[in-house]
Amino acid sequence: MKRGIKIALRVLAALVGAALVALLAVAAVFGVKGYRLYRDAVEREPIAEKVEAIRAMEGFTRYDELPQIYIDAVLSVEDHRFFSHPGIDVIAIGRAVWNDLRTLSFAEGGSTITQQLMKNLYFTQEKKLERKFAEVFAAFAIEAAYSKEEIFELYVNTIYFGSGYYGICDAAQGYFGKTPGELDEAECVMLAGLPNAPTAYSLDANPTLALQRMRQVLRRMVECEAMTQAQADALLDQAAVQVAQRAPEPVAAALPPAGEKLRAA
Repeated sequence: MKRGIKIALRVLAALVGAALVALLAVAAVFGVKGYRLYRDAVEREPIAEKVEAIRAMEGFTRYDELPQIYIDAVLSVEDHRFFSHPGIDVIAIGRAVWNDLRTLSFAEGGSTITQQLMKNLYFTQEKKLERKFAEVFAAFAIEAAYSKEEIFELYVNTIYFGSGYYGICDAAQGYFGKTPGELDEAECVMLAGLPNAPTAYSLDANPTLALQRMRQVLRRMVECEAMTQAQADALLDQAAVQVAQRAPEPVAAALPPAGEKLRAA
């Protein structure tokens, strides 16, 4: 019996070892391809040139011009360890790899805000391993040259918010007729959720889905201790009224019943 257990453990150890070797080999191959992809991209247009072009855009909004609640909302829903990781989040990547292996898909990527910025600036949206490695090299490069605040402002000034609006200034003006600094708290949280699926969550096209997305953002903010449950409930109520005023007919039927709070969502 003991001999059988020992043999089984040896076989298991051998299989695990073989799997690790294979994984390292794949990482090495695609890592080299990814580095070449990254190197070619930044040689064609250096990161500094990309950054200056973004900063020169009309309506560019600096980090210190953004409402704190907007920053908190984006970090909570997109990358809550943003200020502590070096450009990639090992914990998020590990979770994503496990979930992808479990579901046999590439549904979850574990990308940080820095990675998303560099992907948007340099690479395609194709879910290829070499592109993922290229994105990592690019993330390390920009983290070495710019502060976290600068990376954050570059990100929010270039992402798509739906309805043809690119960047936080364009989205604030387009959806609410305000500058980013004039947005109220509910509007800030609403905008923080749109880039996840901007076409689906567009306030112009799908106000009900935008409100549902806001509920998810608020839930994450409470989990990340960026606000209390009572504050989240109040903002959800405020947003429900604002969204209903924008498009009362399509929204009214889908709004939560009176008294239903975020925790019941």
